[in-house]
Amino acid sequence: MFTITPHASKHPDRAAVVYGNGEFVETYGELEERSRRLAHVFGSWGLGPGDCVAVLLANDDVFYDVFWACHRAGLYFTPVNWHLQRDEVEYIVDNCDAKAFVAHARFAEVAAGVAAKVPRLAVSASVGGSIPGFRALEEELASAPADEPLGAELEGSVMLYSSGTTGRPKGVRRPLLKVPAGDPRAAVAVVGLTALFGMREGDRYLSPAPLYHAAPLTFASGQHRIGATTVIMRRFDAEDALRIIQDQKVTTSQWVPTHFKRLLSLPEAIRRRYDVSRLRVAVHAAAPCPIAVKEAMIAWWGDAIMEYYAGTEGGGTLIRAQEWLAHKGSVGRHWTNGKVHILDESGAEIDEPNREGAIYFESPPDPDARFNYYKDAAKTADTYRGDLFTIGDIGYLDADGYLYLTDRQSNMIISGGVNIYPQETESHLVTHPKVHDVAVIGVPNEEMGEEVKAVVVPAEGVEPGPALEDELIQFCRAHIAHYKCPRSIDFATELPRTETGKMQKRKLRDRYWQGHGSRLV
Repeated sequence: MFTITPHASKHPDRAAVVYGNGEFVETYGELEERSRRLAHVFGSWGLGPGDCVAVLLANDDVFYDVFWACHRAGLYFTPVNWHLQRDEVEYIVDNCDAKAFVAHARFAEVAAGVAAKVPRLAVSASVGGSIPGFRALEEELASAPADEPLGAELEGSVMLYSSGTTGRPKGVRRPLLKVPAGDPRAAVAVVGLTALFGMREGDRYLSPAPLYHAAPLTFASGQHRIGATTVIMRRFDAEDALRIIQDQKVTTSQWVPTHFKRLLSLPEAIRRRYDVSRLRVAVHAAAPCPIAVKEAMIAWWGDAIMEYYAGTEGGGTLIRAQEWLAHKGSVGRHWTNGKVHILDESGAEIDEPNREGAIYFESPPDPDARFNYYKDAAKTADTYRGDLFTIGDIGYLDADGYLYLTDRQSNMIISGGVNIYPQETESHLVTHPKVHDVAVIGVPNEEMGEEVKAVVVPAEGVEPGPALEDELIQFCRAHIAHYKCPRSIDFATELPRTETGKMQKRKLRDRYWQGHGSRLV
């Protein structure tokens, strides 16, 4: 069974989670006991299979206690991006139908406001300090039985939110299989992913990114299913990452291109100071990696560098270092020897190489096993064409079957591996009395891949310039998550629109992407 219990029984003193450079260590025995006791707590709160627990946590000590409690009690686990503003957090906690809400005290103001606005919540609990109106999770844990079995343990699931083109995040929800915790039928995808990259029991895996993201969460929890140790950075710092790789004897890891750029920006003397020779696997994904950056990382870390392409919804492709050197810029071939489909605008298959089209993958044969966007049947339907689904990208296959990404069907921006859909930002900026029209796009950024830029047509009689730019940026930052806000604003007399008024963002973006071989960095 692919869950923590067998490893806790076999190796109770093996580290399951290491935070930072060893500042906090939780063994498999401790993780098994704390998650079991927490599952009892959830039961005492009235939660049952199919219910959802939402968490507002950073990379905190209790994170995987809650994760594994949910995965032993048949619950959905929804981690919320703590960079979001209160109303954004409230929307997710409400939309996912959370019955319990766990938040760290550092987010007390946001958490208290959310709990007050979501009447469906049966219980809200705090960690790391008190939040008015919240129960103290540690006190709840202390009163839970330490040795009492859970009885029939059921596999739970993660329900993550992928930003939607309407500006509201979309919950990606898969049906619960109602099988025992760790049952291969439920864990095969995650365990298969670790095997695909050569990860194995006894490895020490470094996670440098926030755990509310799909890839870090999936890879880190996958280590627990195979009996490896997960080393979690509280926050990313390039030199700290090298220090931790050396001190914690890290063998496997997962990154985004922005991490690579920051590692490469370190002085050569610092890069040489740390021993990274044990690092056998360094997977990267989430955003396109510039060719020069990847060449430099392969020169430094060699065959450890691997890349995959997938989304929260599924996928994907895989390419290893030596393959990539022969197919520079590619994200690889289908990772299970399946087929990547390229479709034209009518939905017909494109068979000729090097011709762009929409990228589609094959869905599970059983329709009941397919993901859906929770409470959004229209969005779900738009994602599927028969037995195929897309995550919204444009690309082509070369003559050898290697996939290259060239654009996105939607207007999504990927900045530092974080997906940003601009409509929410546009919808907010256009309410400012000095704005007549606005478009938000992604423009090249050497470090982050893309950055958010707004192009604004000022209202009649309003003078464009630095003062207005600063005013609009601050207006945006006061109401929505800062990473969604423009770093800069350009002004125009009009924006490219069709006769029917539809924004032609591709034309707008092309002005900023001249000289780049792809609209993806």
